Parts: sequence; C-alpha cells; structure tokens
Amino acid sequence: MAHRQMNRLFRFLRWGPYEDAAGWLRGLVITLSAAVFMSVVGAFGSARMSMVPRIAYWLGLMLVGWIWGAFVSRYFFRVLRWPRQTWLRIAMASLALSIPYSVVVGYASVLAFGSHFELADIPELVGSVTTVSVAMVAINVLVDRQSVTSASTEPAKFLERLPLKLRGGEVWAVEAEDHYLRLHTSKGQDLILMRLADAISELEGIEGAQVHRSWWVARDAIADAKRGDGRATLTLKDGAEAPVSRTYARLLRERGWI
Repeated sequence: MAHRQMNRLFRFLRWGPYEDAAGWLRGLVITLSAAVFMSVVGAFGSARMSMVPRIAYWLGLMLVGWIWGAFVSRYFFRVLRWPRQTWLRIAMASLALSIPYSVVVGYASVLAFGSHFELADIPELVGSVTTVSVAMVAINVLVDRQSVTSASTEPAKFLERLPLKLRGGEVWAVEAEDHYLRLHTSKGQDLILMRLADAISELEGIEGAQVHRSWWVARDAIADAKRGDGRATLTLKDGAEAPVSRTYARLLRERGWI
C-alpha cells in the first residue's frame, strides 16, 4: 500500500519529461543543489541574512518553484504537441512558470527582508525570476535527456530475435497475431513465435510503448496520429495502422504522441 502511494506521489510531482521515480529524484536533487548555490552566493540581495535563515529562504522558494514547475513542465513537455523545438518549449514553460512565481518571490522578499516594491521594480523582479526559471527548466531537460541517452546505450535484447532478412533494420512495431508476432521494421515484415508481453520486456532500450493489447509501437515509427469518435489511430512509416485503446490513450496523450 505504501509503495503504491509513493508511486502515485512520484507521478503527481514528476518534473516535465520525467516519467518515473528516478526522474523525480533527479529533479529534487537539482532543486536542492540550486537552493544551496543561491544561499552560498547570497543571490539577489539575500547576503544580508545570516546563513541559516538564508538557506531556509532559498530552500522554501526553490521547493515551491519546483512543485509549480512540475505542473507547468508537464503541460509543455508532455501534453502540448506544439511547438516541437525544445528551446521554444523551454522558453514558454519558463515564462508560464516565472510570471505567477514572481508574486511568490516578491511576497517572500517582503517577509524576509522587509522589501518595498514600486511599480518600476516589477520588470526587474520578473526578469530575475525568469532568468532563474530558464536555467532550472533547461538544466532539468538536459539532465533528463542525458539520462535517457545513457540508459539507451545498450541495444535492445529483442533485436537478437529478428530474422536474418530483418537484421540491421529499425523495429517500428510489434503486432500480436494469435501465438505469433508480426514484426514491422524498416526492412519489411515477418512473423516470429513469441508472446507480446515477453517481446515488450526485451524491447527496453527502444523508445516506444504498448498502445493496444495487441500492439507495441516505436516512437520514431509514427508517421501520423489521428483522433476521432473517442478513438485514436497511429499510422506507421510502412503504412500500417495501429489502434490505440482507451487503456493506453491517456499515457500517450501525456507523452505527446496523440
């Protein structure tokens, strides 16, 4: 029970492109590291405070910003399908994060330093918060992509099962047909005797997902995605159409596939 509740918490608080507990913990470590750095350098006038309250000040601000950033980044990196350029998503997410968060920072500064903000001070405040937001979002995205690249250096075990005529090709999809699997690859199609569940476990290392009880699809194999009448269909590079069941539709929407 406790394990399930912890997994729910991880899913709730995951930062942007992160999908698991490891990604959540990476985001937390980055946030805490940033709080310590800001405290040590006395950023944005916090040097006037002694070290203990300074750490508490930055720790509180960074944690609040990280939780709010989890919602913002989830939308821009997992739900919104446009734009595809990562730098534009970072810019948009940072702006959406910094505008309301500037209010939090301003209020915290009033409480901690007794600051008084004039109308002319608002652009400087928003600019400072936006700068930090861009840095935090970018660092999280880069660290996450680096971790994905590192985790994918091992070739998928499933590639060893490809028939000789398909060896060296890209696996686009695996479709269950009775006791067999139809392999959709860049070199054509073929059948092998295997269960889909076993194949999915051996496909780890290739970015993809199960989209139906009878289909696993690689992310790079999708040529088009269509939604209609409450159902979605993925068109692959070889022209095959993979149905998306409601069981998996929500996850695919979060990933930006449909």
